[in-house]
Amino acid sequence: MTEKPKYRKPGSTGRCEVRIIGGAWRGRKLHFPPGVTDLRPTPDRVRETLFNWLRESVSGSRCLDLYAGSGALGLEALSRGAREVVFVERDVRVASYLVDALETLGCRHGIVHRVDALAFLRARGEPFDVVFLDPPFGSQVLAELLTLIDARGWLRPGGFAYLEQPAAGSAPLLPPGWSLHRSKRAGEVGYHLAQSPSAGGVPAAPASTGIS
Repeated sequence: MTEKPKYRKPGSTGRCEVRIIGGAWRGRKLHFPPGVTDLRPTPDRVRETLFNWLRESVSGSRCLDLYAGSGALGLEALSRGAREVVFVERDVRVASYLVDALETLGCRHGIVHRVDALAFLRARGEPFDVVFLDPPFGSQVLAELLTLIDARGWLRPGGFAYLEQPAAGSAPLLPPGWSLHRSKRAGEVGYHLAQSPSAGGVPAAPASTGIS
């Protein structure tokens, strides 16, 4: 499937900046380069909910920000103590912006790959603890992404995958053995937290509060 441009979600403000909302860089703002107007960072309230869900899982973790765009999710993870974040972004201008953003923050724990997201996943590499999947809105590519992540071992046993898709759609189709821990809606956007099976293929125990 061909990767589409990452247009803003419905209801996006269209501001050409991203604000980090927690951790060491809380309150820092990063501005997109001139001419890059179609990036749409995951809204502050959604990020706040997501990182509340993840809680202790981010500090010291290795994360993948696929379809990185503004880098809002990966940068937030770094601010909150992630050991390393790999950003995957095929647009040369946006990839350059991400490199500049990491330099501005004085961060050496982020790696930017300028490559198509599906091409990246078809390769092999070291598994991640957390994967952020925020593909172009309405692209219907989540099932293919999750299949590749599972088949290629990109998520460690018991690791978490964050998923965004239109709220009007059905719940994400997960690989065998995966569990859906959290689901919520913000306007026309549905967002979810899934977990891969723990070591030995045993599904992880369900979250205490279930789906909200």
